Amino acid sequence: MPSQASFPTPNLPGAPVAPVGSRGGAARPDGRDGTAEADGAGGAGRPDGTDGTNGTDRTSSPDGTTSPDGTNGTNGTDGPNGTARTTSTNGRDRASSTSGTALGSDDALDVVIIGAGPAGLTAAYELARRGKTCTVLESDDIVGGISRTVERDGWRFDVGGHRFFTKVKAVEEFWHEILSGNEFMLRPRMSRIYYQGKYYDYPLKPLNALRNLGPVESVRCVASYAWARVHPPPDQSTFEGWVAARFGWRLYEHFFKTYTEKVWGYPGSELQADWAAQRIKDLNLRKAISNALFPKKGQREITTLIDQFEYPRFGPGMMWERCCEKVEAAGSKVLMKARVSRICCADGRAVAVESTTDGAVTEHRSSAVISSMPLSELVRAVDPPPPPEVLAAADDLHYRDHITIALVVPESAGFPDNWVYVHDPGVKMGRIQNFGRWSPYMVKDGSACLGLEYFVFEGDEMWSCADEDLVELGKREIGRLGLVDPEAVEAGYVVRMPKAYPYYDADYKRNVETLRKWLEVNVANLHPVGRNGMHRYNNQDHSMYTAMLTVENIMGASHDVWSVNVEEEYHEQMKPADSRSPAEERSGRAAPVLPKRDRSVQ
Repeated sequence: MPSQASFPTPNLPGAPVAPVGSRGGAARPDGRDGTAEADGAGGAGRPDGTDGTNGTDRTSSPDGTTSPDGTNGTNGTDGPNGTARTTSTNGRDRASSTSGTALGSDDALDVVIIGAGPAGLTAAYELARRGKTCTVLESDDIVGGISRTVERDGWRFDVGGHRFFTKVKAVEEFWHEILSGNEFMLRPRMSRIYYQGKYYDYPLKPLNALRNLGPVESVRCVASYAWARVHPPPDQSTFEGWVAARFGWRLYEHFFKTYTEKVWGYPGSELQADWAAQRIKDLNLRKAISNALFPKKGQREITTLIDQFEYPRFGPGMMWERCCEKVEAAGSKVLMKARVSRICCADGRAVAVESTTDGAVTEHRSSAVISSMPLSELVRAVDPPPPPEVLAAADDLHYRDHITIALVVPESAGFPDNWVYVHDPGVKMGRIQNFGRWSPYMVKDGSACLGLEYFVFEGDEMWSCADEDLVELGKREIGRLGLVDPEAVEAGYVVRMPKAYPYYDADYKRNVETLRKWLEVNVANLHPVGRNGMHRYNNQDHSMYTAMLTVENIMGASHDVWSVNVEEEYHEQMKPADSRSPAEERSGRAAPVLPKRDRSVQ
C-alpha cells in the first residue's frame, strides 16, 4: 500500500487548457437541493502553522517576478507605510470598471477570488470553463480550506471528516471531472457511540442500546420514555426539553446531552429546540425500530442513515490540489500566503483587492470579486469603510473552533468505524476519527492513526496549550477510555482549525442580513460564497454550489445565491418550496441558536 509524500498526478484524458472543458453550460435552477458530508458538527477551518499536502510547487509573484501562468505579473509602485506595492495586471492592459454585476466593458480584468477552498476553487474552475481567467488569493500555504488534507511525516489527516455524498448532480459531475474514477474509493460508512466502555450503533438501534445498557438501566430508560410521553417537559423550546420529550430523560442524558454540549460549549438547556427538530427529527424511537428491523441498502433519504460514500484516495485535499492544478493550467493564478488586507471600492463596485505577502502589498485590479473569507473580515476590509452599524454587525459574528490531536498507534489498536462519537463526560474529546478506515492510503502499513477531536474557542485555555501538552492530554484521555494504552502511542501531532463553525447566536441572522443587504446595495460586484463567506453552517457541496451559481450570475444570470438551502432535503423530508419563510430559506444547514458570547473571551 503506497504512502506517497504528495499526491500522484496521473495522465488524465482531456487535461484542461484555457478554457476548461464544459459539462454543457446549462444554467441550473436557483435553490436546488443537496449537500456533501462533513459529518456531525462539520468540517474545519485553517490550521495554525501546519504542514499540508501540496502536490505542486507554487510561487506567488507580488514583487515583479514572473507569475505562475508565465506572464509578467506585476508593476512595481511604492506602497503605504514603506511597504513595497505592486499592481497585478496579468500581462494585459486593463479596462476601467463600470457599474453592473455581469461582466461587460471591464471583462479584460480578471475576477479576483478570495480563498482557495472548495467554494473559491470551484468558482475559479467554473470561470475557466467559460474561458475566463482569475486570480485566487489564499492566506494559507495549502489549498482546500475546510476540506484540506493535512500531512505530517507521511501521515494524512482529514480534519473533521468529509464524506463525498451529494444530491446536486452538477457537484457530483464536478468531483468526477476533477478526479479520475480510480482515484475515488467507495467506502462503507460505520460510526458508533462510545459510552461507558461500550459501543452503541449510530443511528441508535433500540435493541442494541438496551442490550448494552443492561436490563436494569433498560427498564429505567423505557420507564423514563413512557413518563415523558405522559408528562412531557413543560419547556420544549430548548434542545434539552425537546429531546427529553421524545426520548425520555435517561436516554437524553446517555446519548444526546454530553456530545452536543461538547460541540457547542453550552448546556443543552440553553440551546434552542429548532436545531434538534431538524437534526434528529427522523430519529424517534418508532422510526429507529423500523430502520433496525427493515434496513435498506444504500439508503439515501436521511443523512444519518447513508451507509456508503465516495472518498478520494488521499483525502479531500487531493480533490482541491488537483483542481488547483487544472485552474493554473487554464491560465489563472493561485497565490499562496496572500492575505487580503483591503478591498478598494469606487462607484458602488470593488475595483481592486490588496493582498499582503511577507510584508509586500500587491494590488489586484478586478472586474468582480468572489469571496469565501469570513464574512465579518470581508466587510471590515472594504474601503471606504461601511457605516458604524454595518461594522458593528460584522463585529458581532462569532465562531466555534476545532483542534485535532492525531495519535499514531499500533494497527491492532484501531477499530472498524470511520469515526466514533465520545459521549463520556469524563473526557473533553468529542469524536475520534480513524483515518485508515476513511482510506488505507492515509496511513502507513502496520499502524493506525486516530484523530481525537476537540471543540474549543480560539484563545481559550485549551487552544493556547503547547502542542506537546495537547498530545499528552490526548494520550491520557484515550487511555482513560480504555481504547489504547498511552504507552503504545508512537507519535502525536496537533492541528488547530480556527473558525471551524459559524456561531449561531440569537442575533446572527439579523447581523448577516445587515451585511448582505449593505454589500448588495453598495458593492454590487462583491459576491460572498461558501461556509465562512456567507456565515452559514453548510457542507462542502453546498459551498461549491453557491460558487457555481455566483459564476453564472457574473456571466449574466440572476440567481439568488442566498436562497440555496440544503438542510431540509438532506436531513428530513422536504417541505414544499412555497411553505418556507424567507428566514427559513436563508438559514442554511442547521446549527443550534446559542447564547451570546462576550467577544473579549473569543
